[in-house]
Amino acid sequence: MSSTDTAPVAASESAGPPTLPTVDDFASAVIVDHYDDMINPPGLTNHLAVVQVDHDITAVRSLNVPPVSTGDTITGQLYLDGRLARSYGEPVRCQWRPDRVLRELSAGGCTVQTDTFCPPSEAAVLQRIRVTNHQGRRDVEVALSLDSAVVHAGGGWTEPITKAWSSPLAPSAGNILTRDGVLLLGTPADGSAVSAQWLVTDAAGASPLTAEVPSMTGYRLQLEQGETAELWYGYAIATNRDSAGQSDGKALVRATFERLMTDPAGASRASTDTWNRELAAMFTPDNDEFSGSLPVLHTTNAALRTLYWWGAMGVLWFRRDNPASVLGRSYDTLMPRHWQTTTFIWDYSLSSQVHALLDPAVMRRHLEHWVGLDINKHFGTEWLTGGPVGYWYSVNHYAMTRLVNDYLRYTGDLGFLDAELAAADGDRKALAAHLDDWAHAWQQRRGPSGLADYGGIDNLLECVPSYVHEVASLQGANVWCLRRDADVAEYQARPADAARLRAEADALAALVRGRYVAGEGIFTVGRPDGTVRPVRHCYDFATIGTTMPEDLPTGAAAEMVGFFVRELRTPSWMRALSPRDPDAAYSVRADHQWNGAYPAWPADSARAAIALGHPETVAEWIDGLARTTRQGPPGQAHFVEEAAPTVSGGARKTPPQPPYLIDWACSSAGAWCELVLTGVFGIEVDLDGTVGNSKNVLAAFDPGAKVENLVVQGKTWTVDATGARRN
Repeated sequence: MSSTDTAPVAASESAGPPTLPTVDDFASAVIVDHYDDMINPPGLTNHLAVVQVDHDITAVRSLNVPPVSTGDTITGQLYLDGRLARSYGEPVRCQWRPDRVLRELSAGGCTVQTDTFCPPSEAAVLQRIRVTNHQGRRDVEVALSLDSAVVHAGGGWTEPITKAWSSPLAPSAGNILTRDGVLLLGTPADGSAVSAQWLVTDAAGASPLTAEVPSMTGYRLQLEQGETAELWYGYAIATNRDSAGQSDGKALVRATFERLMTDPAGASRASTDTWNRELAAMFTPDNDEFSGSLPVLHTTNAALRTLYWWGAMGVLWFRRDNPASVLGRSYDTLMPRHWQTTTFIWDYSLSSQVHALLDPAVMRRHLEHWVGLDINKHFGTEWLTGGPVGYWYSVNHYAMTRLVNDYLRYTGDLGFLDAELAAADGDRKALAAHLDDWAHAWQQRRGPSGLADYGGIDNLLECVPSYVHEVASLQGANVWCLRRDADVAEYQARPADAARLRAEADALAALVRGRYVAGEGIFTVGRPDGTVRPVRHCYDFATIGTTMPEDLPTGAAAEMVGFFVRELRTPSWMRALSPRDPDAAYSVRADHQWNGAYPAWPADSARAAIALGHPETVAEWIDGLARTTRQGPPGQAHFVEEAAPTVSGGARKTPPQPPYLIDWACSSAGAWCELVLTGVFGIEVDLDGTVGNSKNVLAAFDPGAKVENLVVQGKTWTVDATGARRN
């Protein structure tokens, strides 16, 4: 499947392996979507608008441009010769690229092809529809069933916006549908917003259908056998509110219609050109798109390159450049259906290295904002108001420490440590003091065992009831946080504090070792009644393996990796929870259960296996992981092979419907870049800007691989198996 206005950009055979990706490098496998299959339809964005295509050949859903929202409303379902196209029972073939979604259906003697994209900078989605007749000269009726639930959901008639989108699903409201020429307009009862939808064609002999209901629009096409007619469907939304009190939403959506339909093919090309420019900018120092850049990877290992690019594109996809944001540019956590406008601190931290390299100015702004948030009560913020969202996530102190650590080391903005920032209680102190508070926050939750109680199921993984209270993972994270606090103390010429902090970390590491189950490769959790229970979850493996791998009992590293390979790793993905754990029967939510995993868990588990001394278990795995990338950016969860058939040999994205409730994409994708840069290349950066990679394992992946244009504290480095060199 290919778009008429775009052609693949092929690298010269003599040019060697590619180093800069284009949209063609991310083209997904063609996914065959039968009626009610286990499919999570792909999403689209231009960093302003977000939309998801539906299972139908033409339908879209969840078009949202906060504070203007249509919720999860589905619109644009196809009727072919008076019959709902899905009722023919024929599958839709679907392919995603960053710049568009291509779909194809053969039914009713016709082939229908659609090309759907979000034109750059527009609060809209546009779609080219091609209908080819295969049954001799005849009339073919093509119609769309349209719906609208648009609303301005920001509170108040004037800015500033006063109401957060604090629910997983975007707001919506019942609409009144009216005609205005070729436009079908939708407006809510409060008149706060307007949607416009249209279906137009200049095909010879086409005539408008007489609509049986106002929500239907279509044409009768006169087609010879083998002849193709082209139509354009568009969908735009706008607010009726602005800083002056009122704006003319109808005029705004009509202007969008006129702008796009003046040259719709040009809008299609612009989508491709814009995405290619942004992808190139990600790997170009001093670019005009970001406040930083990622290093360029040179490797003959196609799987390694694929995973690195997957992580980078997966972060870019979540960039939000919306003028309604009080935080400026932000990176959402889930799209296109759930928690729009929200950034979860945990998920942002799982892409911490990418944010520190690619967009450090945005990272610092969010860190300053989050210091003032009570991170003992919420899991993140939303950018319409800047206010807190959700309940407490136990990981928050570790996440904040990880973010500050990466920001300082990669940017060299060490003056940030002295910045006076107010906490949620108004206590104003230097960032270094906040960092010390986070490193010791666990002590306020310490019980008789000496370890911290991290709360209940909702504070941790939400679907594993035994993974609660004194979990080993976050105790190991506390060891790591104390040592990073010590690094800062040493940098600030406080040697006594540094020595004390490292002694505290060593003492805590001994308690964590006490929770190890010898011979099993797993850890126990402690309960409030003083009892302990073994758990077989990947979060212990990944977190302990990356935060305190050198503190483990003799033989534990090999046993932990053995557990991972034996009970968690699958050919193209992994299980978050071992199917041998008693809690495997509790839930089928695939991000943290036996039937799949959250997208950062394979990357972090691979990094842990390397840190524990077994890179071969990753090197033999990455070809399968690379097959999983052929479905767009990483999903909030992917199924393991036993739970659902693979897609082109890769782990299938988990669908959104109950009981799974999984979004199509998740911003923790940057963990895959860290696997390559920190895990495989072994890159370590000191606070003084020194770069080393003595722990690289390139021999297991590609001995000749290198990264160029690694920008650390304003200096550019090249890193390969022989070491790190300043350019």
